[in-house]
Amino acid sequence: MKGFSIIIVTWNALEHLKRFLPSVSETDYPNFEIIIADNASDDGSKKWIRSNFPHVKIVSLDQNYGYCGGNNRAAPFASKEILLFLNNDVEVDKNWLYDINKAFDHESVAAVQPKMRAYQQKNRFEYAGAAGGYIDNYGFPFCRGRVFDTIEEDLGQYDSKVDLFWASGAALAIRSELFTDCGGFDVDFEFHMEEIDLCWRLQNQGYKIRYAPESIVYHLGGGSLPMDSPRKVYYNFRNSLFMLWKNYSTLSLFTRFPIRLILDTIAAWKALFEGKPKEWLAVAKAQFHFIKGLLKVHRKRKKLQKKRIANHDPSTMINLSIVWQYFIKGIDRFDDLNS
Repeated sequence: MKGFSIIIVTWNALEHLKRFLPSVSETDYPNFEIIIADNASDDGSKKWIRSNFPHVKIVSLDQNYGYCGGNNRAAPFASKEILLFLNNDVEVDKNWLYDINKAFDHESVAAVQPKMRAYQQKNRFEYAGAAGGYIDNYGFPFCRGRVFDTIEEDLGQYDSKVDLFWASGAALAIRSELFTDCGGFDVDFEFHMEEIDLCWRLQNQGYKIRYAPESIVYHLGGGSLPMDSPRKVYYNFRNSLFMLWKNYSTLSLFTRFPIRLILDTIAAWKALFEGKPKEWLAVAKAQFHFIKGLLKVHRKRKKLQKKRIANHDPSTMINLSIVWQYFIKGIDRFDDLNS
């Protein structure tokens, strides 16, 4: 069986650790370790961990490096072959690691996501990852079990083991050597989309992202930024543009990227007409800062394009516009997209 290094980034989240770390520690699996990447917390988190879970490793960081920076800095302290990045607000089933372990039996699989249900409604999928992530032609993310804000009940409809486009960063397992080789998470993203970018880079190099439905976790979610936060809107829009410019095939960069810019502009003006000026401003700032940082992003693209093995986009990119399907045609279930 493969070994897992479970890395949990935390910053002043002692209450989350008290609620969720016990289930992770009680995992029934013969080969795993837990590493806490502490982003300079001052709420007594480290003292509590040492007193209650002395077997847990603590990587003490000198400041708050966020999700990307915290995980990147903790990864070198891992001793197992699989890194498993887990949010500090996730409860896990006792046997959750077994199905993830099976998924890595295939050498082409680089990363794996478990089934993610909502902590507060445990019969429903969770927004951040549900039953695995995809994107459409224009880079809009959605999940099996969650399209935009419509979240389905888990009735076993997505229990097949399939290839994904992206695995949620709330519970993302990845081969340690691949994470290191590809440079880890892009710290310029700061918040949001960093896991989609990582998974896209891996696919461009010929690897697969897999779903492990027999592995179940329960995510509280919404802890870092509220769903309606203008700051969250800003990061989602800006980082989407970063990600697309870095990873699109050359053809898509010229044909699809301009359409994405138009769609973002429409979304901004829609928000303004709906009386949400802060959301309009967030999208405008996202586009401005994307243009401002374009030269740096393009340098990253040039390096990444040298590593890709095909000139086309990954086959797991869904060939449609999810915006059109959801807002115009009214399709809000993943299964119904096929029709």
